[in-house]
Amino acid sequence: MSTFVLMAGGTGGHLFPAMSLAQELRRRGHVIHLMTDHRVESYGGDFPARSIEIVPSATPSGRNPVQFTLAGFKILGGIGVALSKLRSLRPDGVIGFGGYPTFPPFLAARLLGIPGMLHEQNAVMGRANRALGRFAQVLALSYENTRFADTLAARKQLTGNPVRDKVRALAGTPYPALDDTGPLRLVVVAGSQGARAFSDIIPDAIGLLPEPIRKRLQIAQQCRAEDLDRVAETYRKLKINVELATFFNDLPERAARAHLMICRSGASTIADACVIGRPMILVPLPGSLDADQKNNALVVDTAGGGWIAEQATLSPPSLATRLSSLFGEPETLRSAAAAAKSLGQPNAVEKLADAAERLVVRGK
Repeated sequence: MSTFVLMAGGTGGHLFPAMSLAQELRRRGHVIHLMTDHRVESYGGDFPARSIEIVPSATPSGRNPVQFTLAGFKILGGIGVALSKLRSLRPDGVIGFGGYPTFPPFLAARLLGIPGMLHEQNAVMGRANRALGRFAQVLALSYENTRFADTLAARKQLTGNPVRDKVRALAGTPYPALDDTGPLRLVVVAGSQGARAFSDIIPDAIGLLPEPIRKRLQIAQQCRAEDLDRVAETYRKLKINVELATFFNDLPERAARAHLMICRSGASTIADACVIGRPMILVPLPGSLDADQKNNALVVDTAGGGWIAEQATLSPPSLATRLSSLFGEPETLRSAAAAAKSLGQPNAVEKLADAAERLVVRGK
């Protein structure tokens, strides 16, 4: 039995793969602790760890010297906190999942000589992982061709992006029957940052669809809290069958019932949809550092598992045209679902857990 400390930024994109690994390592008899930031309350309340340790951190910005300096002091303070916590927990190994909240504890682990592994979820190495790469013994990748990974000296292993148990349980769910009269199930996933553009564009696009399609639609849409009322009012006027929420706890089950998803192209969203095997209209987060979401989406688009829709050119008429075309071509949706599923890696968590166990064996 070994003790592991998992380290992840406090958003779903980092916490969900960490949660998946925690579930698997616990099944193997290991003890798990989590180090993250205060945002964990929104996404990690049920994280399977013996303890959840909050470590101060900050995102440095070179644009504002004052903020950069303050962030530096906060990170230094976080390293001090992490050193104390790690000395108490005495882990055999640490695994970082990216985001700047991983920086203080992972660096602290290095200072204490604790073996460390980093996992990169995206097709582009995140900046925190790039900064920490020199301190890691192993770099686990979700994509074979991960930008910036070749510049790091750590041993690289292709594991895929782990998905949670509830997602893996749905991996064998067949694509829902799609005929000329049955329901058309659309799931809209806005991502951990929400997406005002989705609230602005998608309801209006639905209003432009032919009435026979609108009557058959069943929509589940994630919205920011401040957008819920106005989106609900738009759908009410259109008489659309819709469920709105800021977060769906049963999102994997809803995805399994979906004929089509509209979503950001965050790594965990794509990993879940591909394991289940559902076609996606992917709207990469504009302005994201290093275009990580755009690169994730390109992998799916190239494989035929979805379609990229750039937010800058997305409009209600263009989205309505795309939706009308897809819902009128069941075979196109079925083919895309199969292509998406071919990208799914339901066994990624076993590969990552094996790598974690090898890490601590080498460290002892």
